[in-house]
Formats: sequence, structure tokens, C-alpha cells
Amino acid sequence: MKAVVLLFMSVILLHSVFAANAAGSENTVSLREAILESFSSNHALKAQASGLEASRADIGIARSPLLPSVAIEEKYLRTTNPTYAFMAKLNQQRFSARDFAIDTLNDPADTGDFQTLFSIEQPLFVKQANVGLDMAKTQQEAATRQYLRKKEEIALEVVRVFLMARTSGEYVTVAEKGVEDAREHARISELRFANGLGLYSDTLRARTVVTAAEQKLVSARKNRDVARKGLGLLMSRDDAVEPDREAVDLVLLDIDYYEKASLRREDVKALELQHENAQNSLQLAEAAYLPTVGLGGSYEFNDHDAPFGSEGESWQVAAVARWSLFDGGKREYEKVKARHRIAETREYLHGLQKAVSFKVYEAYQAVEEARKNLELAQAALLTAEEGQRLVRVRYENSLSPLIDLLDAQVALDHARAAVVARGNDLELGKAALGCEGGTLLQDLGLADQ
Repeated sequence: MKAVVLLFMSVILLHSVFAANAAGSENTVSLREAILESFSSNHALKAQASGLEASRADIGIARSPLLPSVAIEEKYLRTTNPTYAFMAKLNQQRFSARDFAIDTLNDPADTGDFQTLFSIEQPLFVKQANVGLDMAKTQQEAATRQYLRKKEEIALEVVRVFLMARTSGEYVTVAEKGVEDAREHARISELRFANGLGLYSDTLRARTVVTAAEQKLVSARKNRDVARKGLGLLMSRDDAVEPDREAVDLVLLDIDYYEKASLRREDVKALELQHENAQNSLQLAEAAYLPTVGLGGSYEFNDHDAPFGSEGESWQVAAVARWSLFDGGKREYEKVKARHRIAETREYLHGLQKAVSFKVYEAYQAVEEARKNLELAQAALLTAEEGQRLVRVRYENSLSPLIDLLDAQVALDHARAAVVARGNDLELGKAALGCEGGTLLQDLGLADQ
């Protein structure tokens, strides 16, 4: 019976372990998966996508004044006004000779009229509407560029948090190794004290170092959990997400490549389009000086007794040309406003182009700095490892005090952490450079996503 219980408990334990592993693997994502999921679920990006669709609808709104408008209207009139009563009977085609009597004309009985009107209007020449349509299309293209730039920014943020989550996990490994080394030093110091070769104060100091290392491990685990939760937030998940261990090695090219690419950056192109629209706004203001021409027609039913009745029916066709001669100076002020908008967007564009060029230079220098610092950190780690090994050998042979060993261990812990940090800085710097140059999605192989 005891063996059966143990077997049953073993099965439950194995099932729990497998379930935990499966759950963990489900929450492990690659950098590519994290970025693609953020594209489809990030709230800021979804909001901008809705704005992009709204700008597409603006094109239809701008086109509508150029298309025919069709309407149906039902109107009821009841009056004793001589003119309207006379007209109503004529429209209803029930006017008779007795309606010419002077008394009837001067004092008609109350008369009702149901008027059903089908009308259509077709603009032929409306310059303002044509310019407005071009502006709506340009604005929609600018909104598309801004949306694509937002995707680059989201991708950079995902890379940053992804690397942070991975680095925080590596810090945990470094902290665990530090705890392991500290416990080994404490064991050696206690063994030496037990054999009469060391001081009790050395064992106390070694235990203090163990406690400090364990505190660092607690903090490292907290930072790792928070970073994974932050990665899940970017992906609009409620739970934490663990980044996979696949190396992130972004390409690094000459600075000329990024400087040329930055001239085609999506937000730069968007501002160029906005400057173009500012120029179009001047054409829009000038178009107000031109006449508008259109055609219209209607078919009318009139009935004195029932809505939509057809006692009388008639039609009319008209051509209309309208030319505004004076509008209180509105057109002149709109031209002045348009010229200032052109100057405004031109200055913003020049400023952005210069800022982008500087940001590319700054990001490239940061990558070079991170690359050299990583090489130095790796060399320092090798030195620290060898130094700690030699000091430990000397301490074990009573040739060095414990404080030398502890100092060497601190230097080794710092060197390990520095390698992790510098590696993170290098990859994040390359991602930031790609974002400033407008090549990040291309560098990540996500340009078509």
C-alpha cells in the first residue's frame, strides 16, 4: 500500500513539473515574436491605426462635393396666403376658371399642399473641392508614414524591454554565481578556523559577504520579474513573458548608410508631405476667387389631399454659375495664413532633418563606445577571474588575508555584471541606431510586416 501511495505521489509531481515546464515554454518568446505580437496588440499602435483609417475616410469626404447629390423631400403646406394658395392649386393642376374670381383671389379658402420633390445636383467646376481632394490624399499618405514610424518606435521599445528582461535574467545568473562563490569562501574560512589556521573574525566577515550576496540575488530576481512583466505589458498580455536565449546580433554598417537612410525616414517623409499640403492650402485659398459651375434638376409631385400624391407633376432643369465677389476679406486672410503655414512647416522640416542627422551621428558614436567597452569588459573579466583564482590559492595557503580574497571576489562580481551590461548596451545601441536611421524594421527582417 505504501508503494502505491509513493507511486501515485510521484505521478502527480511529474505531471506538475511537466505542466509548469509547458506553461513556461508557452510564455517564452523570441524577439521577432514579441515585436510582431506588439504590432497586432499594442494599444498605442491600434489607436494610431484607427486614426489612419479615419484619414482614409477623409478622402471620401473630400470627394463627395464632386459627386452628384440626390435627395427626396416631402413638404406639407397649408395657407390662406393668396399667392401661395394660387400657386398650390396650379401645381396640383386643379386650377379652374372660377379660381379667377376676384373674391377667390383676394381671400382664398385655406389650401393644403403635399409637395414631393426628387432633386439631383452635379457640380461641374469646383476648384476648391479638387484641391481639397488632393490635400486629403496627401494627408492620408502622411498619416501612413506616421503610422509606419510609430511601428519603428514600438519595435525599438520592444527591443529595449526584451534586452532588459534578458539582461536581468543574466544578472540573476551572475548573482547566483556570486552567492555560490561567497558560500565557498565562507566554507574555506570556517574550515581554516576549525583547523586553527584562521581567525573567527574572518568567518564572520565571510558570512556577512554571503548575506550581502544573497540580498543582491533577491534584488536581481525582483528586477527580472518586473522586466518580464513589462515585456508582457508591451505585448498587451496580463502575465509575464520570458525572452528566449537566442542571440540578438543586429547588423552594423558604415555611418554613411544610416545618414542616407535617415533622409527617407518615415517621419521626415510625413513632414515633407505636410509641407506639401501647406502649399496646397495656398492653392485652396486662391481657388475661392474662381466661380463654381453646376447642373441641377428636379421632378415634383403635388397633391392637396395625400402625401406622395400625384395630382400634379412638373420638372425643371437648371445650370448655375456662382461667383463670390466679396466675402468680407476671408480669402485674403486665408492666403496670408497659408503662406505662414508654408513657412512654419518648412522650418520644422529643416529642423527635423538636422536633428535626425545629429541623432544618427550620436547613436553611431554610442554604438562604437559600447563595442569598445564590451571588449574592455571581457578583458577585465578574464583578469578578474585569474586574479580571484590566484588570491584564493594564496589564502588557502595562508599567504594572503581574507580581505584580499573578498576584494578579488567583489572585483570579479563587478566584472561579470559589466560584461552583461556592456553586451546589452551594444545591442540596444545598434537597435537605436537603426531606429534613428529608419532601418530598424529592415535590420530585424520585419520591413514587410
